[in-house]
Amino acid sequence: MVNSEITYLVGLLYNTDKNILISQLKKVDNPLILHYFAASYNWNSGFDVPTVILDNEACDLGTGLLMFHYADGYRLLESSDEISSSSLEEWKVFLRKIFNKLLSLNFKSQDISFDPELTKIQKYKLKKNNPDLPDVLISKTPGKEIDIPKI
Repeated sequence: MVNSEITYLVGLLYNTDKNILISQLKKVDNPLILHYFAASYNWNSGFDVPTVILDNEACDLGTGLLMFHYADGYRLLESSDEISSSSLEEWKVFLRKIFNKLLSLNFKSQDISFDPELTKIQKYKLKKNNPDLPDVLISKTPGKEIDIPKI
């Protein structure tokens, strides 16, 4: 990552105007910038911004899986009933949307690797409860492993 990209990313991360941030993220055509942003995003700030990243054509499969797990998608894999009964509507909508996009592999690229780092025991329990669970939701994605810069 070059200095100008880091500066751009820092500017995005610390932009307090959500409308400007969303407008800028819609224009990003670099999958790495989207991945770095998603990895550094404050997930307590809502799901409008992650949805924009997910909808961006440059969003990579690895970024999609990262956002699924950072948004606590593991809970959906453990018990979809728990998600259905949640009062957090925005979270439920986001999880369902990203879940479906991951299942359909509806991503333009698969160049960025992400590993949800689930243990063998976690994977076993998930598969035991749901034998048809697709590996794409619990396994490392193809692509190049990248280090997330500390910003």
